[in-house]
Amino acid sequence: MLPLPFLLNCYLCAGAQKWLIPPLNKQVKYKMKYLIVGLGNIGPEYADTRHNIGFNIADELVKELGGSFSNLRLAYYAEVAYKGKKIHVIKPTTYMNLSGKAVNYWMQELKISLENVLVIVDDLALPLGKLRLKTQGSSAGHNGLKSIEALCGGQNYPRLRFGISDNFSKGRQADYVLAPFDKDEQPELPGLIDKSVELIKSFVTVGAAHTMTAFNK
Repeated sequence: MLPLPFLLNCYLCAGAQKWLIPPLNKQVKYKMKYLIVGLGNIGPEYADTRHNIGFNIADELVKELGGSFSNLRLAYYAEVAYKGKKIHVIKPTTYMNLSGKAVNYWMQELKISLENVLVIVDDLALPLGKLRLKTQGSSAGHNGLKSIEALCGGQNYPRLRFGISDNFSKGRQADYVLAPFDKDEQPELPGLIDKSVELIKSFVTVGAAHTMTAFNK
């Protein structure tokens, strides 16, 4: 005879008259969850441009943590976990200037507060090779950040600033950010992307203050 606990944990399938054992795996409960936002523009013409470095970093983060993206409402979306933290990652499909629309939707959908949102953004004010984590600040003219400020409750949200330098002639900023990195810059990118992923993992595990101390050098 089967032991009573086994019988009590089985279900009778009325149609097929078979005993079915319920799945043993239980949904993991995470104490904290985060929304990581990689900024960029969709479409092959924008792939691997300076303005899309946020997409590249988001891709590497999800790949490293064993996840994959699905094309959902307003964004490519992925869920991964790291050291007991649930990490939701989006790449807005709204184009850069309407990024706030996607961020606001997923904040509300996932019930994630603004301080647990980390936006990955290209930054002309920093040279290539410099990363900076900030917990608040102005948009500095970046259209993606302007949209997030307008639609998501202001400037008090963390952002990872990825330096792309400002080596362009007057009036050529748009051409510069929408172009690929120069050939002599490209060998640096894999290491900088990896370092950005490590910064993000630090942010979700030990918090902004410790991460800034470790990475803002």
